[in-house]
Amino acid sequence: MATTVSRRAVTRGGLAAAAATALGKRALAQQYPSQDVHFICAFPAGGGADLITRYMAEKMRPLMGRTIIVENKPGALGNIATEYIARSKPDGHTVLIQGASAVAAANAILRHPTVDVSKAIRLAGTINRQATMLSVHAAKPWKTLADLTAALKEKKDKATYGTSNPVGKVMSAIYRKTMGLELVEVLYKAAPDMVNDLVSGSLDFVTADSVFTVGQERAGVVRPLALSSGEPLKASAGVPTMTQCGVPMDLTSYFAAIVPAATPDPIVEQLGKWVAEVVGSEETRKFLGDTASDPWVTTPAEAQAYYLKDIENWKNYVKIANIEQQG
Repeated sequence: MATTVSRRAVTRGGLAAAAATALGKRALAQQYPSQDVHFICAFPAGGGADLITRYMAEKMRPLMGRTIIVENKPGALGNIATEYIARSKPDGHTVLIQGASAVAAANAILRHPTVDVSKAIRLAGTINRQATMLSVHAAKPWKTLADLTAALKEKKDKATYGTSNPVGKVMSAIYRKTMGLELVEVLYKAAPDMVNDLVSGSLDFVTADSVFTVGQERAGVVRPLALSSGEPLKASAGVPTMTQCGVPMDLTSYFAAIVPAATPDPIVEQLGKWVAEVVGSEETRKFLGDTASDPWVTTPAEAQAYYLKDIENWKNYVKIANIEQQG
């Protein structure tokens, strides 16, 4: 009998503890956020990353019921912002809105990453799928990638191109290697910094995110020739992929809401629900479509699984492109 009573007591105690834990998690999610929220952007104001970050801040403000402050922390291929979020207090009040693919890429390109991005951060949910675009100045006669390739072969080692993010860097390197081109790379801090040199003729082509590129295309500055994604994107109809142009690759970028790894599950799940609600709206679908990207809704678990796989993929991309590690 004593043993039976003891087992019952233990069972009741275990159930009570589980109930208390569940209530605690529910209360934690209900209290979140309890103060102003900071959205971190890894690139300067004016670029595609900044545009998406500020849009998400605007649309999530009424859902979170708090002021959302956007902070730009550019530099080191986005690693400054990644390190900042990894070391922030894990309470959901500091969120990095960033291309998770760019985080995975930077981790592979940097010789000495300051944080282990497979363990230090986690994704609460994805926002979109987009491609990096290879573009030329709109005044140039090159209408296709084949036209550009022919011109670059004539220029040989006098040909130049600009990159400003890891995806563009790998995209350009694979293009250069596949086509046997002699090119000089010019690395810029941000996409807007490349425009003047492209217009002046100092650069023959640039690779930049689709958000920035589409804006420049509408302004009559650039002509996109190809996408980095393995398959065509609905939002970029009419622009062929590099694979379709004879340069096989699949470098699909995706933005996500990123928080420190130790952030409690209830907060991550709540943040993920808000992100999904915004991304799933018709207004956001139109916004993303206008910036040449397709909406992509995932759960936190789905987003994290895809991201961890992407980290491994990028190790191979860097080897394929024979990119020398930096830093």
